Amino acid sequence: MNPLYRNDEPGKFPNSWYVASTDLPTERPSLDGDLSVDVCIIGAGFTGLSAARHLAAKGLDVVVLDAHRAGFGASGRNGGQVGSGYNSDQATLTKKLGADAATALWALAEEAKQDVRDLCKSDIPEARYRPGVAHGFYNAKEADSYAADAAYLADNYGYDQIEVLGPDAMRDVVKSPLYQGGLLDMGAGHIHPLRYVLGLARLAEAAGARIFERTEVTQIEHGDPATLHTPKGTVKARHVIIAGNGYLPNIDRKTSAKVMPINSFICATEPLGDRAASVLARDIAVADSKFVVNYYRMSEDNRFLFGGRESYSIGFPKDINTALIQRMTNLFPQLSDVKVDYVWGGTLGITMTRLPAVQRVAPNILSGAGFSGHGVALSGLAGKVMAEAIAGQASRFDTLSSLKVPNFPGGPTFRAPLLTLAMTWYALRDRLGV
Repeated sequence: MNPLYRNDEPGKFPNSWYVASTDLPTERPSLDGDLSVDVCIIGAGFTGLSAARHLAAKGLDVVVLDAHRAGFGASGRNGGQVGSGYNSDQATLTKKLGADAATALWALAEEAKQDVRDLCKSDIPEARYRPGVAHGFYNAKEADSYAADAAYLADNYGYDQIEVLGPDAMRDVVKSPLYQGGLLDMGAGHIHPLRYVLGLARLAEAAGARIFERTEVTQIEHGDPATLHTPKGTVKARHVIIAGNGYLPNIDRKTSAKVMPINSFICATEPLGDRAASVLARDIAVADSKFVVNYYRMSEDNRFLFGGRESYSIGFPKDINTALIQRMTNLFPQLSDVKVDYVWGGTLGITMTRLPAVQRVAPNILSGAGFSGHGVALSGLAGKVMAEAIAGQASRFDTLSSLKVPNFPGGPTFRAPLLTLAMTWYALRDRLGV
């Protein structure tokens, strides 16, 4: 079955706390007929809407096509963490790419966070940006490694927003008995992602972009212009941006060779009231060092939003709740009697290196995907630099695409079985604490 519809009804948002706490806009029309435009963008999430906003502001004729609805996919379902940097430490990037490239990449990542902060302040206050992301560790070796990373950022980039927390200091903030230390990054933050992505859609339309919902792209016919086929019409475009990420079917082989869809799941408890302070002492988000990462925070009405169970099959498991809630209560035994009101899943894109795959797949077709859990900030940045490249300024696109991402072994056919084997090992390692 087409992965676009394997776990979701067409155009129907999931039963998530994000949806329950958001005023959803009226559904936009589907494409019905043929168009000729400057730019056609596939996917109305963070990446596609960011690109659309910037391109339309430059006076280009832009359309965005989404098989479901704007904000329907990972952009409206994720943990909301606006993290620093990439899913690789800066020292490693420096060794691989050189000091100049690593410095340029760090500057882009800092800009990505600033863009989110600025938009939340000026145009999308309902997304409620809040500063602070903590990272929890399970042993002294991990704590030493991450403390070294924080020192590297301070010494080489002047980044002084990270506080190293010992076991007691970490437990003063994050009330789990399992963590043996952590970091608190006040230069990072968290948002309500669905409200944010819907705000981006509003801004893109205000700039002049058109968004067509319930409009699946079934084929990209390369050429100048390229032709995008949909069930009820075509779009001829001088430029194309592929921004479907984990929700993208195998419509472009170069993208799907590097990006694999995986599923992740989040639950929202009942409102905890004063009990919220027994879990988190501050209004911050948290992630930890498990390979299958746990990530969580409090909602504005003091629900505990906890994510962390991943699935590498296309379909969601029949029972999402049991394993996810077990992970939550293992970390926080004080929540063992708490009612869970919402559980939902979504699909993200990962790469072999866990670094984003931003690439030129044809002379007039760009692709941005595979943000691997760092997409709240970086995906919007990817859309921004792809817009710059289409407008004739490709230097920052070239910087981001310097994160060379290999193809998955075996291509789309074998990437899932191979990764599932690898993940079985990592899950066992996490349980054994090795």
